[in-house]
Amino acid sequence: MSEPLNILVTLNSNYLKPLRVMLYSLFLNNKGERFTVYVMHSSLKRKEIEGLRRLCAEQGKGSLLEEIEVDDHSFAEAPTLLHYTKEMYYRLLAFRFLPDHMERILYLDPDILVLNSVRELYETDLEHYLYAAASHDLISIKEINKLRLNPYKIEAYYNSGVLLMNLKLQRKLISEEEIYDFVENNRSKLIMPDQDIINALYTKRIKSIDEKLYNYDARYYRYYKITSNGEWNMEHVIDHTVFLHFCGKRKPWKKDYSGKFHALFKYMEKLCNAADS
Repeated sequence: MSEPLNILVTLNSNYLKPLRVMLYSLFLNNKGERFTVYVMHSSLKRKEIEGLRRLCAEQGKGSLLEEIEVDDHSFAEAPTLLHYTKEMYYRLLAFRFLPDHMERILYLDPDILVLNSVRELYETDLEHYLYAAASHDLISIKEINKLRLNPYKIEAYYNSGVLLMNLKLQRKLISEEEIYDFVENNRSKLIMPDQDIINALYTKRIKSIDEKLYNYDARYYRYYKITSNGEWNMEHVIDHTVFLHFCGKRKPWKKDYSGKFHALFKYMEKLCNAADS
């Protein structure tokens, strides 16, 4: 049997419910795989961790959960911003907390549905790259962020919700001090700090992957469909997209959501809840 695939998630209790749905969808649509899921947090309760551990074992065919509980001292020197806490650094500096022998891990935001196999992405050649990630190719997004992060030269603005990480290279090239200095020196510019940091400091070390496959923004169904001459219709998304990402403030587990993929999320949520009962 092949080695388990490493998955990283970082969260607090507010995202526990969507995380459970994300993990359930990962296991459901990757039945031939086993995973080791690393949960990096500072505030989850023991009961919540054990519930996630059970979900991994039962729905992930023996997949494991490894807890990384971050104490108050680990990011004592880290600057914070308004409503962004020290948790914004977790995915950036996860290599400090993961096993030394581990060479790669796939980070996933909790507000994602996994619709197809993750293996092809997971096995992507990362030589010389710190990350593989997708940029959302709307001209307005790209140009605004290029101006906002000036003088840092970015060609694309990558979304940090799906990151394949080259941990071996990160240990060599990523500096905690450089990240903290960047935040201190650019406080007024930062909108999504962790994502801004990755784009400004490491843009030349990011391998670009197809957004429609690996970070499909659920808000832009019509845009993707029109720009592909109708190819990326609902059936095509279901059959080909790996990560459907509910970007933005409006989320499908909240009552006021009415997006194109709302029914799909609610159906996956129902399956997850039934499996848990």
